[in-house]
Amino acid sequence: MKQVKIGVIGLGWFGEKHCEVLSGIPQVELVAGCTRNESRLNEVGDRFGINAENRYTDYRAMLTDPEIEAVSITTMWDQHAEPTIAALEAGKHVFLEKPMASTVEDCDAIVAAAKAATGSFMVGHICRFNPRYAAAREAIAEGRIGRVISMYSRRNLPAWVGASVLDKIGPIIGDCVHDTDLMFWMSGSRAVTAYAQTVQFREHANPDLGQVMYRLENGASCILESVWCLPDTTPFQIDERLEIVGTEGSVSIHDTHPNLMIVDKDGSRCPDTTYWPEMRGKVRGALRDELEYFADCVLKGEAPTVITPEESREAVRACLAAEESARTGVVVKID
Repeated sequence: MKQVKIGVIGLGWFGEKHCEVLSGIPQVELVAGCTRNESRLNEVGDRFGINAENRYTDYRAMLTDPEIEAVSITTMWDQHAEPTIAALEAGKHVFLEKPMASTVEDCDAIVAAAKAATGSFMVGHICRFNPRYAAAREAIAEGRIGRVISMYSRRNLPAWVGASVLDKIGPIIGDCVHDTDLMFWMSGSRAVTAYAQTVQFREHANPDLGQVMYRLENGASCILESVWCLPDTTPFQIDERLEIVGTEGSVSIHDTHPNLMIVDKDGSRCPDTTYWPEMRGKVRGALRDELEYFADCVLKGEAPTVITPEESREAVRACLAAEESARTGVVVKID
């Protein structure tokens, strides 16, 4: 079987999760890793059998290796633009984790680089690979609920999960970007205005929760909720819902809790069954599906179509407008 030789740039928790998934996909060979932290580089490199000469502390050096055909970029969102553009210009295929970038200007630069590049490019909006969302979108595209007029999303996390990232990213761009993209995808429309409010009570760089309202071009009203401070004793890591109302019907999605609950002497917990569950010693689920899809596109010489760079940029644009609204207290118009 022909394999795509991939390196991962950024080896934090999610970068390591990418390595775990990629190493289990038959048509992928994980050949390189990159992070500025040398001890972390060796820790992850040892776990996945990455050769010493393919362990990099500078992504620019990695990109000079002709053996590496593709890269997965999992750095922090405000560090996406430079390695992405450099990788595209080096002729690599690029998978970039969401959100695309931390400014619309950086998103524009990435979109332009992707258009000029010879390689495949895709932003990892994992929810599009959740089979429930995909089925909902198909039903809406078939016209089964008529014209979409209302959408409500909920993506809430326990406080300990929020605390682990709140000094790096906030709940609106960090999680509402998922549902912003899903709402635009489901409706075939985009936001023209954004209004948002946040609440902060812990001492982090970003607020503990965000609530957003969009008006779409097609007239639909959208409400998004992202609370990153549920009680630490919450038995699940995410309370995820999407309600869509149309002129002739509705769609309701409830994921990930409580589709599986395990109760033992230590209490109750609801393991992930959707995004990266482990079965038979390998990571399965939506993350594997999207990375496998990307690898297949590379092998076939096809551009990924599940999501376009422009769609990913639009989700960032809307979320940044919502964050501006939360700071200023006014409705923000989106060009």
